[in-house]
Amino acid sequence: MTLFSTPSSVTPIHSPRFWSLLVASFLLGSSSPLGAEPAPLRVLTVTGQGTERVATTLAQVDLGVEVRAETAAAAQAETARLSNQVVDFLRSRAVEKLETTGVRLQADYDYVDNQRRLRGYVGTNTVRFRLPTEQAGAVLDQAVSAGATRIDNVSFIAGDAALAAAQKAALQKATADAQAQAQTVLGALKLQAQNIIQITLDGAPAPEGPRPMFAARADSLAAAPPAPVIGGEQTVQASVTLQITFGD
Repeated sequence: MTLFSTPSSVTPIHSPRFWSLLVASFLLGSSSPLGAEPAPLRVLTVTGQGTERVATTLAQVDLGVEVRAETAAAAQAETARLSNQVVDFLRSRAVEKLETTGVRLQADYDYVDNQRRLRGYVGTNTVRFRLPTEQAGAVLDQAVSAGATRIDNVSFIAGDAALAAAQKAALQKATADAQAQAQTVLGALKLQAQNIIQITLDGAPAPEGPRPMFAARADSLAAAPPAPVIGGEQTVQASVTLQITFGD
């Protein structure tokens, strides 16, 4: 007598037909909408530019001492003596960001009939500093009297606080420019902006370099009357890139 029997409507688990039905059911389930990938985002990328001009109020000066002597020791000693005089004078005028930018000692040769002949040695020591533009002319004249023998460059820059404010203003202009570009493009295509998904600041970069004024040897300037030193404007630029999703 059989205690348990398998109904004819049930496929036994050990039957090959059971496994065929299981595989078919899995394949049908994998094609369900639940497994579908979302539609890709539609993204517009725009880059805006911003420019701000700021008045320069500081002069940045590169000057130094150059000495020629018969021996290296003599050239170095005289260079050090004059350099100390110049630095002491500049400190007495409370110039800003005073720093040494170069120290050099080299042999000086003369060439006659393809023969090299040692003439002596040249020592140089150069410094850089900042001061208000209106003081630059007088300080340069006095630096020459203190021992400076070369003026390599005078350039004009804005103060740190003014530059920081100009950089912020340039970023604001760049952001507004990028937004205006996006609105123009999407409006022309009858599309709607949705979300900003990425913001990249390609600025505000370092402002344009200081404008050079002149470079000359101090001995050629000593006989000339002091010239007025007049600053100008400095340009600060910024760039902002926006990635904006859009739809119909």
